[in-house]
Amino acid sequence: MATVGGIHQVEGSGNDQSIDALARYAIDEHNKKANADLKLKKVVNVKQQVVAGTMYYITLEATDGDHIKVYEAKIWDKPWENFKQLNSFTLVGDASSTSDSKA
Repeated sequence: MATVGGIHQVEGSGNDQSIDALARYAIDEHNKKANADLKLKKVVNVKQQVVAGTMYYITLEATDGDHIKVYEAKIWDKPWENFKQLNSFTLVGDASSTSDSKA
Protein backbone atom coordinates (compact mmCIF):
# COMPACT_ATOMS: atom_id res chain seq x y z
CA MET A 1 0.00 0.00 0.00
CA ALA A 2 1.22 3.50 -0.88
CA THR A 3 2.26 5.91 1.86
CA VAL A 4 0.33 9.18 2.04
CA GLY A 5 2.69 12.01 1.12
CA GLY A 6 5.26 9.53 -0.16
CA ILE A 7 6.92 9.65 -3.57
CA HIS A 8 5.18 7.42 -6.11
CA GLN A 9 6.16 6.23 -9.59
CA VAL A 10 3.92 7.60 -12.37
CA GLU A 11 3.20 4.74 -14.77
CA GLY A 12 2.78 5.36 -18.50
CA SER A 13 4.07 8.94 -18.24
CA GLY A 14 6.18 8.73 -21.42
CA ASN A 15 3.21 9.62 -23.62
CA ASP A 16 1.49 12.04 -21.23
CA GLN A 17 1.16 15.55 -22.70
CA SER A 18 0.87 17.19 -19.27
CA ILE A 19 4.16 15.56 -18.18
CA ASP A 20 5.79 16.67 -21.46
CA ALA A 21 4.55 20.21 -20.78
CA LEU A 22 6.09 20.13 -17.28
CA ALA A 23 9.40 18.84 -18.70
CA ARG A 24 9.42 21.62 -21.32
CA TYR A 25 8.63 24.17 -18.61
CA ALA A 26 11.59 22.90 -16.56
CA ILE A 27 13.95 23.17 -19.53
CA ASP A 28 12.66 26.65 -20.45
CA GLU A 29 13.16 27.88 -16.87
CA HIS A 30 16.63 26.33 -16.68
CA ASN A 31 17.58 27.86 -20.04
CA LYS A 32 16.53 31.33 -18.82
CA LYS A 33 18.43 31.07 -15.53
CA ALA A 34 21.58 29.43 -16.93
CA ASN A 35 21.62 31.16 -20.34
CA ALA A 36 21.59 27.67 -21.88
CA ASP A 37 19.97 26.16 -24.97
CA LEU A 38 18.84 22.69 -23.91
CA LYS A 39 16.13 20.97 -25.96
CA LEU A 40 13.89 18.21 -24.65
CA LYS A 41 14.57 14.84 -26.26
CA LYS A 42 12.36 12.62 -24.08
CA VAL A 43 10.99 12.03 -20.59
CA VAL A 44 12.67 8.99 -19.05
CA ASN A 45 10.99 8.65 -15.65
CA VAL A 46 8.42 10.48 -13.52
CA LYS A 47 7.67 10.32 -9.81
CA GLN A 48 5.24 12.47 -7.91
CA GLN A 49 4.52 13.42 -4.34
CA VAL A 50 1.33 15.02 -3.05
CA VAL A 51 2.25 18.11 -1.03
CA ALA A 52 0.34 21.41 -1.10
CA GLY A 53 -0.15 20.56 -4.76
CA THR A 54 2.05 18.02 -6.49
CA MET A 55 5.84 17.77 -6.55
CA TYR A 56 7.05 16.12 -9.74
CA TYR A 57 10.46 14.50 -10.07
CA ILE A 58 11.06 14.24 -13.80
CA THR A 59 14.12 12.50 -15.22
CA LEU A 60 14.60 13.63 -18.81
CA GLU A 61 17.03 13.53 -21.68
CA ALA A 62 17.91 16.84 -23.31
CA THR A 63 20.23 17.78 -26.12
CA ASP A 64 23.03 20.18 -25.31
CA GLY A 65 24.53 20.89 -28.71
CA ASP A 66 25.52 17.49 -30.11
CA HIS A 67 25.42 15.79 -26.70
CA ILE A 68 22.49 14.08 -25.01
CA LYS A 69 22.50 14.52 -21.24
CA VAL A 70 20.23 13.28 -18.46
CA TYR A 71 18.76 15.74 -15.97
CA GLU A 72 16.40 15.54 -13.03
CA ALA A 73 13.91 18.36 -12.63
CA LYS A 74 11.89 18.94 -9.47
CA ILE A 75 8.72 20.91 -10.21
CA TRP A 76 6.06 22.05 -7.76
CA ASP A 77 2.65 22.37 -9.41
CA LYS A 78 -0.61 23.80 -8.02
CA PRO A 79 -2.87 24.08 -11.11
CA TRP A 80 -5.87 25.46 -9.20
CA GLU A 81 -3.72 28.49 -8.28
CA ASN A 82 -2.06 28.68 -11.71
CA PHE A 83 1.24 28.13 -9.86
CA LYS A 84 4.26 26.26 -11.16
CA GLN A 85 7.82 26.47 -9.81
CA LEU A 86 11.07 24.80 -10.83
CA ASN A 87 12.73 23.87 -7.52
CA SER A 88 15.81 22.19 -8.96
CA PHE A 89 17.33 21.14 -12.27
CA THR A 90 20.30 18.83 -11.85
CA LEU A 91 22.63 17.16 -14.34
CA VAL A 92 22.59 13.42 -13.66
CA GLY A 93 25.01 12.36 -16.38
CA ASP A 94 25.73 11.74 -20.02
CA ALA A 95 23.19 9.72 -21.99
CA SER A 96 25.73 8.46 -24.52
CA SER A 97 25.10 4.84 -23.53
CA THR A 98 21.35 5.20 -24.15
CA SER A 99 21.77 7.20 -27.38
CA ASP A 100 23.46 4.18 -29.03
CA SER A 101 20.01 2.56 -29.31
CA LYS A 102 18.56 5.34 -31.48
CA ALA A 103 16.71 4.17 -34.58
